[in-house]
Amino acid sequence: MERRNFLRTLALGSVASMIQWKSGKLFAALPTNPAQQQFNDLVAVMGGEPAQLYAKVIASMGGIGRFVKKGQSVVIKPNIGWNKTPELAADTNPLLISAIIKDCLAAGASEVGVFDHTCDEWRSCYKTSGIEEAVKAAGGKMLFAHEEKYYREVSIPNGKRLKNAKVHEAILDYDVWINVPILKNHGGAKMTISLKNSMGVVWDRRYWHSNDLQQCIADFATFRKKPALNIVDAYRIMTQNGPQGKGVNDVQLAKAIFMSTDPVAVDTAAVAFFSQYKAMTINDASHIKLGEELKVGTTKINELKVERIKL
Repeated sequence: MERRNFLRTLALGSVASMIQWKSGKLFAALPTNPAQQQFNDLVAVMGGEPAQLYAKVIASMGGIGRFVKKGQSVVIKPNIGWNKTPELAADTNPLLISAIIKDCLAAGASEVGVFDHTCDEWRSCYKTSGIEEAVKAAGGKMLFAHEEKYYREVSIPNGKRLKNAKVHEAILDYDVWINVPILKNHGGAKMTISLKNSMGVVWDRRYWHSNDLQQCIADFATFRKKPALNIVDAYRIMTQNGPQGKGVNDVQLAKAIFMSTDPVAVDTAAVAFFSQYKAMTINDASHIKLGEELKVGTTKINELKVERIKL
């Protein structure tokens, strides 16, 4: 979508109608109170390439050193579920993953691992997505996630439908978990963003699909180990036929990124952004509101400290 057209699409949805950016309208014009909080709760950036977008958004969140300390191990969970090239927007952009890894290592991380429990054959997904090559070139390492032996049983005591799950060992053992979904449409969950991306850290996803998918997504977000950061890749977004897509006609070049420690808040903002390309609300992607009900985060982004930047 061209910027001049983008600015004309603001009135879609209750949140989207409030949207305003520096140097133009696009994200909610929200009240902030710097005296109450030093750091931003949510940052949105539009208008650059993946590495540029990441550099700006992480700086506006206080820098990676706020989340990753020297000597800590870091696990990054992108979406690598599909055997698709980056242009098809089924998987997280490899250039973004590369930038995050380099930043973590520069901050003193002892190790950066990357994985996903893929839907398509895992070797093909890792390769075709461009993520395996990007990870290795940046100094990270790809982790296996294709066999049950890499997962351990945990309890989800605050879940309503999901009471336990087998979670990937890296999520349990690494010091810092960074969640990096791509923003896209999903046939079952309606949207797949931060909360939905956690399905890729568990072994038995079939249970979720057959036992109230929306509630299970929200339930898992109550698990004791949570992402330190949620970074939503909206450089390219899939607006229809998700989560795999059928071709380039399903993709829009949006050139944006969203970041927050709150998965509910960042998903709320990302849905508002998405709705400017295709009609969608958080009522459609009901796991977002269910997450709020479980006190995972807030959809009331007008009450948060937000910075929105247009490059």
